[in-house]
Amino acid sequence: MLALLHTIWQADGTFPSGSFAFSYGVEGAAALGRVSDKTSLLSLVATILQFRWATFDRVALLQAYRASMDLSKVARIDHDVEASTFGDSMRTGSRRNGGSFLASHSALGNDAATALRLCVRRKECLGHIAVMQGAVWPTLGMDERLVQFASGYMTASGIASAAVRLGVVGALQAQGVVSEALPLIETLVAREVPEDARLSSGLPFLDIASARQAQASLRLFAN
Repeated sequence: MLALLHTIWQADGTFPSGSFAFSYGVEGAAALGRVSDKTSLLSLVATILQFRWATFDRVALLQAYRASMDLSKVARIDHDVEASTFGDSMRTGSRRNGGSFLASHSALGNDAATALRLCVRRKECLGHIAVMQGAVWPTLGMDERLVQFASGYMTASGIASAAVRLGVVGALQAQGVVSEALPLIETLVAREVPEDARLSSGLPFLDIASARQAQASLRLFAN
């Protein structure tokens, strides 16, 4: 039961992990008029979950989880994420979130987070958020299913929250989007991730929209 409570705690949007400044590409998509209401937002959430989170973030998360704090393995996964992430703003945002996540857990006395922070400072690791979550969350007793549920939920709720702050939808509409995305998260988590899985992401439009928005003179989010 404690592991479940830890999962709820980590999925809580108020936990200081840096995600407040992360739009998951929604800002760029909204600027191009591709996200304008609940229906289009739900479609975007489902697309990101299926073609980015499930095949990229979730794979990195589980690989780091299975590395069992072998820092050389964690570093290799971290560098794979860096090399496979399109756009400087997405890479920088992921590292910034990972750094905030580690700083918070280290301040709370988590030894694994402290060790990973040192690894980042020595430039052995880069600190991408999915990798850092996968390495730290096992110390909270979270199993593979729970870490995936936390990560998937945080992705859906983070996108919805960004849309609210951008004025795309209202708070209740955003919660409706999150609620409707939950069965998809459950379905995706049920799919096995083999040990030799490769990172894969198929969202060229969103990558381009994010890169375009990064050059905007005025923007709300870091990416």
